[in-house]
Amino acid sequence: MSALNIGPAAQRSGVSAKMVRHYESLGLLPKIARTDAGYRQYGEKEVHTLRFIRRARGLGFSMAEIAQLLKLWQNRRRASADVKRIALAHAADLQRRIDEMTAMQRTLERLASCCHGDARPDCPILDELGSAGR
Repeated sequence: MSALNIGPAAQRSGVSAKMVRHYESLGLLPKIARTDAGYRQYGEKEVHTLRFIRRARGLGFSMAEIAQLLKLWQNRRRASADVKRIALAHAADLQRRIDEMTAMQRTLERLASCCHGDARPDCPILDELGSAGR
């Protein structure tokens, strides 16, 4: 593959050009070569890295976690235990958030079941929201 400008590199990686620039500004991509006119030139390695970032973002990893994973991915002497630790910590965080959202869903369903949903002005949903923090 010859060098690509940002548009084709973004298209091949499935990441928008804006996000490519953002990832570059965060240091997730190595220093990108530029033409004499200042255009960025991406190679297969950078496109592959962008795909890695896209897949990691799709799994909900934070930018800090992605930076750690990228370093481990690029280090052939890495310990897989380090990668597993990051993945399991992220899975635990996802479970915590799922549990919180499930509790929110149950609360909203309970409140909605108490609401008549008619033309009357009294509403237990608004009463509950208004009494929070008292």
